[in-house]
Amino acid sequence: MGKTMGDRGIIKARNDKREYRRVVLENSLEALLVSDPDTDKCAASMDVGVGHFSDPPGIEGLAHFLEHMLFYASEKYPEEDSFDKYTSQHGGGTNALTGSDHTNYHFVANADCFEEALDRFSQFFVKPLMLSDAVKREIKAVDSEFQKNFLSDSWRIGQLWSHLSMEAHPYHKFGTGNRQTLEVQPKAKGIDIRQELIKFYEENYSANLMHLVVYGKVSLDKIQDLVVQKFNAISNNNRSRLHISGDPCSWEHLQVLVRAVPICDDHTLQVQWPIPCSIHHYKEVPCGFLTHLIGHEGEGSLFHALKRLGWATSLSAYESFVDSNSSFFNVFIEMTDAGNEHMQDIVGLLFKYIGIIHQFGICEWIYNEIAAVSKTMFHNQDKISPMSYVVSIASHMKLYPPKDWLVKSSLPSKFNPSIIRAVLERLSSRNFRIFWVSKNFEGETNMVEPWYATAYCVDKLNDSTIQEWMQHAPSEHLRLPVANQFIATDLSLKKTDKVMYPVLLRKTSFSTLWYKPDTAFSVPKATVHLKFNCPYACNSPHAELLARIFKHLVFDYLNEYAYYAELAGLYYGICRTDDGFELNVSGYNHKLRVLLDTVLKAMADFTVKPERFSVIKEKLTKSYQNFKFDEPRFHASYYRSLILNDHSWPWEEDLEILETLKPKDLSGFAPTMLSRAFLECYIAERNEAESIVHHIEDVFFNGTYPISKPALPSQLMTSRLVTLDEGASYVYSTEGLNPNDENSALIHYIQIHQDDIILNVRLQLLAFIARHEAFHQLRTVEQLGYVCSLTHRYDLGVHGLQFTVQSAVKCPKYIDTRVQSFLKSFESKLSEMSKVEFESHLNALIESKMEKDKNLWEECERHWEEITDRTFLFDRVETEVAALRELTKQELIAFFHEHIRIGAPKRKVLSVRVYGSKHSSDLEADKNEAVGPNTVLIDDIFSFRASQPLYGSPRRGYELMEVHSSSK
Repeated sequence: MGKTMGDRGIIKARNDKREYRRVVLENSLEALLVSDPDTDKCAASMDVGVGHFSDPPGIEGLAHFLEHMLFYASEKYPEEDSFDKYTSQHGGGTNALTGSDHTNYHFVANADCFEEALDRFSQFFVKPLMLSDAVKREIKAVDSEFQKNFLSDSWRIGQLWSHLSMEAHPYHKFGTGNRQTLEVQPKAKGIDIRQELIKFYEENYSANLMHLVVYGKVSLDKIQDLVVQKFNAISNNNRSRLHISGDPCSWEHLQVLVRAVPICDDHTLQVQWPIPCSIHHYKEVPCGFLTHLIGHEGEGSLFHALKRLGWATSLSAYESFVDSNSSFFNVFIEMTDAGNEHMQDIVGLLFKYIGIIHQFGICEWIYNEIAAVSKTMFHNQDKISPMSYVVSIASHMKLYPPKDWLVKSSLPSKFNPSIIRAVLERLSSRNFRIFWVSKNFEGETNMVEPWYATAYCVDKLNDSTIQEWMQHAPSEHLRLPVANQFIATDLSLKKTDKVMYPVLLRKTSFSTLWYKPDTAFSVPKATVHLKFNCPYACNSPHAELLARIFKHLVFDYLNEYAYYAELAGLYYGICRTDDGFELNVSGYNHKLRVLLDTVLKAMADFTVKPERFSVIKEKLTKSYQNFKFDEPRFHASYYRSLILNDHSWPWEEDLEILETLKPKDLSGFAPTMLSRAFLECYIAERNEAESIVHHIEDVFFNGTYPISKPALPSQLMTSRLVTLDEGASYVYSTEGLNPNDENSALIHYIQIHQDDIILNVRLQLLAFIARHEAFHQLRTVEQLGYVCSLTHRYDLGVHGLQFTVQSAVKCPKYIDTRVQSFLKSFESKLSEMSKVEFESHLNALIESKMEKDKNLWEECERHWEEITDRTFLFDRVETEVAALRELTKQELIAFFHEHIRIGAPKRKVLSVRVYGSKHSSDLEADKNEAVGPNTVLIDDIFSFRASQPLYGSPRRGYELMEVHSSSK
């Protein structure tokens, strides 16, 4: 059976009630077993110690291609895609990822499917099937994935980093692969790609290179029996891990300035230093210590200086792993237009700050503060989804001893100045490379990266260059951070009432207060949700843009202060809504009120700082201008919203208005926006809840000259959705916004009903059953594109079904016909479904819906959605489960025939077709083609919107709602 290690040998969080056991099987596979009696799901993750660094020369992307192929079928379960079908029909799903030196496969499913799901999963590593037909088809999926990423700056610049490294080092490789590397080139050389796949699998997928994490509801003994039974059959050929010697960069790749041209109109600066991988010092965390200082955003920090100069909008410092021996230390800066003109000064300030760390920065008190916060966070961590949890552990098992598999590098405990200084010495002017990315370099480059065609040029620098930049950099008062006053020292738990659902504690003309204490998780954390219904914040595109700038400026003003709170585990967010904005503050409850009161004061005392207004306006303007470079599926989603949402405006109009806005416009708008407001509040702790609401009312509504007055009932309007006509199909066709993007996209949206429990569960079950079937047919069989999904939509109280496909191989109209063909075939499958199959799907959906919240934030978000939607169905899950238990197969088929079937009397469809450059000729042909009697072509979105009726708002008022009796 092999060796075992129990809970006592594995360090876990104090609040973690799960049991753990390490097992080494006879074939040398190393596994971690996790028993969680409270879980509703089971999950597993297999991490194989081989990635794209091991791709054979000339077959780039083979490891990634194998990752695609492995989940297709096995000898024991030969039906194609049957594992994805099994997990999706049992409340779960599958996924996989290919890294440089590892490949991870994982799944999640309902807990009662544990044994069969594990058996199906294990067979991919015992005897997978890689049939010729599937191999030919899946090359198209890999190529479609490559095409999807081809115009993504993050992929393009990432590959440029690799390209500018030693050709002999595997870091230089192209890991994704495409049709050229997996089909065209191998065929030209007489290489059988299927045989290469099998060879790569047999040579590298050895049990001794595998790490497995299995998560279940049953006991550790039962999990161990199953793991031994199912995974011992994996062959072990004692394969050695890929040994990589040397650094990825030679002298010719260092002391260089690389200028590159991006797709988006942004200016970014990335400074990289090759360093030894810090994983060997995970208790000392030298890189963690240095990223804490260089990436700090408090007063005196590098970012604070760059922000004050108007040169940067963000800065981050991090270590990126190359292999177990090598890493890069990175500093990434997003620059403004002004900052782009001062690149040399920015780099000079960066090296100045590194010099300050050399002189004063390796302080034990800073290390101890990092360690104290890390310890608190580790021992009070929230549960996450089982699939995310097993992946996070399995992906790192080969890097840490078993006792630290759960801890990893999250508990720094050994302050060692010499180890920190050794890394710091590497951050020198002799050992760096700079990637400066800007559209300004168009026409100035002389080289092209071969895989993504990124234009770039390289200039050689030297020590004296950096010294000159440092001397000429402005004299900013750079200093180390001060002690963090937000660190929680009181982690005691509050006494709470036994309350199952939120109760209305208080309502006035100013606000309502909902209260629901933490009765399930017993953590020293809390959350406060506040919704400001401000009618003047959203009644025009002009108002919406100014409200957005207001939000960004509040963040901007508080950044240096709130950054300390964030480091200590306290967070706040402000997000715009259709009828105002929301403020959320969450984290350790000890200092939460301090942060909340500060944010409220910043909003109440808001004034416009013209220089910061200009920076925010520039950043917002670029985000609008860069929208055209998003993937076409996001453009299709935008058009769907523009057609259906009566309270939406085109991005071109927003951009036109934005360019005219001045600081004085916001100075006049901000008081107006807050002049009428109604607050909805949801807070977890009763005494604090009422105190908070009283304080908010004092700040905004009370006093001699109140900032706000209660919003009038007639002002509390809400967005509504356009009603499509029954029996009609609407088509909106348009060319893609980016003429260089070959990809097209289709959204096929079926509008069905307003919120209604009986209809809700019918649609949920239908989507639950059809989701895998759609993916299998449209993606796996027909290979229409890498992105193929079927989702249940809920927009402004209206439910619907949506197909989304992005493709570089077929035009949107053709894809639309394939969606319709799928619905015809699915109609037959639905009718032929046996009673046993129907009940299996029904019970799996019920189990999924009854999954318990894993943490306080999930519970609060679920209740908060009911409050902000004004539906107040806090027992929605229980009510829908009860309705599902009464649902029959005949009722489900009748629902499909009435609303979804092609030609159904109540079917209401909107097809949004975005044509990429590859299909531009199809757009003209499709526009000129005759349409059927029930098809409506939408030429003018706003004329169409004005001609259609709207759904009534589902939002309920508070007039008839009773305040909780104990608080009257």
